[in-house]
Amino acid sequence: MAVALLGRALAAFPSLRHILRCSTTYSVEKWFSKQISSDNPPKRPLTAYFRFVKDQQPIFREQNPDVSILEIAKKIAYAWKELPVSEKQTYEAAAKVERQAYKEELAIYKAQLSPAQIVALKEERRQKRAKRKAMRKKRELTVLGKPKRPRTGFNIFMSEHFQEAKGVSVQAKMKNLFEEWQDLSSSQKQTYLQLAEDDKVRYENEMKSWEEQMVDVGREDLIRYKNRRLKKSRVATEKKTIKKVISKKRVKTIKIQRTKESSSPEVKAKLKTTSSEE
Repeated sequence: MAVALLGRALAAFPSLRHILRCSTTYSVEKWFSKQISSDNPPKRPLTAYFRFVKDQQPIFREQNPDVSILEIAKKIAYAWKELPVSEKQTYEAAAKVERQAYKEELAIYKAQLSPAQIVALKEERRQKRAKRKAMRKKRELTVLGKPKRPRTGFNIFMSEHFQEAKGVSVQAKMKNLFEEWQDLSSSQKQTYLQLAEDDKVRYENEMKSWEEQMVDVGREDLIRYKNRRLKKSRVATEKKTIKKVISKKRVKTIKIQRTKESSSPEVKAKLKTTSSEE
């Protein structure tokens, strides 16, 4: 998954003329060339690793013209892993300088903001973090093989008729298809609605199997909330049952021990002596 992300990042890098090749005298690029203003927040600098990637990506692509971006990403990741510490320090030093410059310019930027702008900036960052978290979660579930959600009747209708739908843009096609869907009779819709019901059954069966696998690998946190509650309730019931069984066994054991003790010769002799004295 990390390699896939790196592959997409490599595709977005600038062209060769804007990239500095690695050398022993690594020059630090000027990241914040624009004038700082409240409308122009400073951008975070690259880490040492991504600086290395930025240097090596055009070199690897030139040496391996027929290799995919993902394969190049793997090669660069391995090259970074094998890079001597002395050469890594060059990238780390450059990243450290830019990180310090970023902090200073960020302080200048924040000083120009009004209280309302600061609140808006925090909210914007919160939303970005939430979006990144959601994307990571989605990628993780894809890797873990979570079943696809069931489609609605309209989704199935749209997928079947999208190619021949009227309209140039995707939005126009979807709008026309929605209007066509609304004009369908109940009997015409029923075919798609039945397919949607069948897809729900497929989804529930696949989810049940998938959630059992997640429990086996210790990922109960990925189970749906309603099933999590049922599981907790079932576990609590099982614990109560086990406690009752253990309690009954203890009582039975104590009774057996008392019966054995009362029937022993020593106890009988003691009882007989006590009786005669009376």
